[in-house]
Amino acid sequence: MSAPLSDHIRQLDQQYSAATYARFAPVLVRGEGCTVWDADGHAYTDFTSGIGVNSLGFADPAWVAAIAAQAGKLAHTSNLFYSVPAAELAQSLCEKSGLARVFFCNSGAEANECAIKAARKYSRDRHGAGRHTILTLQNSFHGRTLAALSATGQDVFHQHFFPFVEGFAYVPANDTAALEARLAQNDIAALMLEPVQGEGGVAALDTGYLQAARELCRRYDVLLVADEVQTGIGRSGRLFAFEHAGIVPDIVTLAKGLGGGLPVGAVLFGERCADTLGRGDHGSTFGGNPVCCAGALAVLARLDDAFLADVTRKGEALRQALAALPKVKSVSGLGLMLGVEFDDGISAADIVRQAQEKGVLFLTAKHKLRLLPPLIISDDDIARGIAVLREILSA
Repeated sequence: MSAPLSDHIRQLDQQYSAATYARFAPVLVRGEGCTVWDADGHAYTDFTSGIGVNSLGFADPAWVAAIAAQAGKLAHTSNLFYSVPAAELAQSLCEKSGLARVFFCNSGAEANECAIKAARKYSRDRHGAGRHTILTLQNSFHGRTLAALSATGQDVFHQHFFPFVEGFAYVPANDTAALEARLAQNDIAALMLEPVQGEGGVAALDTGYLQAARELCRRYDVLLVADEVQTGIGRSGRLFAFEHAGIVPDIVTLAKGLGGGLPVGAVLFGERCADTLGRGDHGSTFGGNPVCCAGALAVLARLDDAFLADVTRKGEALRQALAALPKVKSVSGLGLMLGVEFDDGISAADIVRQAQEKGVLFLTAKHKLRLLPPLIISDDDIARGIAVLREILSA
């Protein structure tokens, strides 16, 4: 009798794939809505959305139709030519964000790399050499490429790959005095921050701090870069998380939920730096891929005011239900991006493993349980996830 497909796939992966991931056991083969099935026929309710990517869940009909239609017409052109989906996506993002121009790439790390380059060129153009430092926050995460990793404000990531890229500095989150003191040294090109620090433990920045950061960056002619790779595209209950603070950054980086499951990143530039990057200053072979952009247009078409209001409603209901569970110390985050801190002695990683055995998928962020469900998650799916957590925590 032949080995099950799941065993075969795991063996192939372990033999031929680089050993960079500690994968969970299920071999996922099919999804619909907020449910995904493995090769052995087990169903799981998904609270991960592929780490915030599957914003419309699995196999959304309109999204599938859009990418299939585009794939049947034109899959790739390169940026030597115009394409309809890329131009229309650029227009939609600018009109919805209030920013002026867009650069398309493939991932969040690439988007942040582009933002770093643009900030340094902007500063050099206006102030000359020596004002190139990118300031980020302690506990931040900005990606796995070398410059994005250097921008990440966590020592645990600054290993193995020395020398890291120079020209980065870090200040504590939510400390306006520390931020102003560092900006006053007059060597900063940009402040890059996540409105909610995802990998850092799903910690939302204070509204007052974001507003003060916006004002200080204007005062010192420093660009404010909002890394919305995980928080953007409806995750917080607004299209962009910076909207909660009533500010508009100079640069916004996007990825994850934008493509709804396809790899697409974007960098939005405000008027202040809209023309900083000129011809030949930056590029991406796959950036603005027509199929990926068609998928992103299908996502944005769904995220109207009513949809986002429902994300806010569901996020608040989920937050309250989590806070009411036994052995829960605190709940952090915004919208459908939540982190759960448990009482001492309870491991979030253990909770994830036990929930998986009961048919529910969760994530971790540091010592917290992290929930990033598809934005379309139903009240019944939320209730199922809460019921499984209550069962585990009550044992």
